[in-house]
Amino acid sequence: MLSNKGLIPEDYLLTRLAEDVLQPKFKAKPKKARFVAKNGTCNVAHTNIREQGRFLQDVFTTLVDLKWIYTLIIFTMSYLCSWLLFGMMWWLIAFAHGDMDQREHGFVPCVTDVKSFSSAFLFSIEVQVTIGFGGRMITEECVSAMIVLIVQNIVGLVINAIMLGCIFMKTAQANRRAETLIFSKHAVISVRNNKLCFMVRIGDLRKSMIISATVRMQVVRRTATEEGEVVPLDQIDILMDNPVGTNGIFLVSPIIICHVIDKNSPLYEMSASDLQHQDIEVAVVLEGVVETTGITTQARTSYVSEEILWGERFVPTVSEEDGMYAVDYSKFGNTMKVPTPCCSAKKLDQAGGIARSSTPSLSHPLSFTISPP
Repeated sequence: MLSNKGLIPEDYLLTRLAEDVLQPKFKAKPKKARFVAKNGTCNVAHTNIREQGRFLQDVFTTLVDLKWIYTLIIFTMSYLCSWLLFGMMWWLIAFAHGDMDQREHGFVPCVTDVKSFSSAFLFSIEVQVTIGFGGRMITEECVSAMIVLIVQNIVGLVINAIMLGCIFMKTAQANRRAETLIFSKHAVISVRNNKLCFMVRIGDLRKSMIISATVRMQVVRRTATEEGEVVPLDQIDILMDNPVGTNGIFLVSPIIICHVIDKNSPLYEMSASDLQHQDIEVAVVLEGVVETTGITTQARTSYVSEEILWGERFVPTVSEEDGMYAVDYSKFGNTMKVPTPCCSAKKLDQAGGIARSSTPSLSHPLSFTISPP
């Protein structure tokens, strides 16, 4: 009917009808759950926690971990509730002493100018936030008023210390600094120095440095022990190739983190075809101390099988211009195909290693020969 009115062309309607009716519909393949998301959040839901009281034992950390909306609500309600509570106490003191009745000349009230609950509430705010407008003040007439004044001041200081400290910690959280620590979208596996290597690229967008930066990598996969026990999230550490013998890095410009796939690597028996059929996940964790604040920060990401590119390497991002090194972040995640054997590192070691017979031609970009043992 829409086509008759000239709103939508008839050929478009026929095409849509053919797509909806003639083509078979397939169910999308369910995605495997990730242990660590690309943005660094851990994809783990904690359920059936019976000892909820443990969170109340560490109130400060619980408040810092809450979302901003809940923190602001608790921040506001803590002050309002304390003002209302002590406002009620000031009103009761004034009511019991008879400050609200018609007073004779020379009568000394506990608190001057407190004639209703509204004025008692205003006096409670003035006491706790140390604002004195000059109209209401405490006298020496009532000892109970002095005790309430002392208690309210102490309670107000405790609330200020907790809530203001919580707001400060949330605004200065280290995960905000981690948002400027970036990882490449894909990881790559290719030959480096005649060895099959797993590589990722990391970088820092800020000029302020991350002191004592370290990188850790783990393979997360489902394994089974010799006794038949199934470990759904087995975390296996993998070592990085660092000539200084540690995993400390100097993160001034983007760096390629390299893991040599040797006999001690969990990727040792994995080939290019195995990578596409096995459900593995490589988690990368970058830790360091923020230079400006001295707070330890941590950035995380992970790479599943579909995000690991076999036979590619990262393109250079650093160039020298006018006596300075310039970093082009538009090429940060770019890769290029390079000649790489498709077999596993184990088979390469059994065959004697990797040896390129000659410069590979353009028609055979993956031409390799295996040297005899």
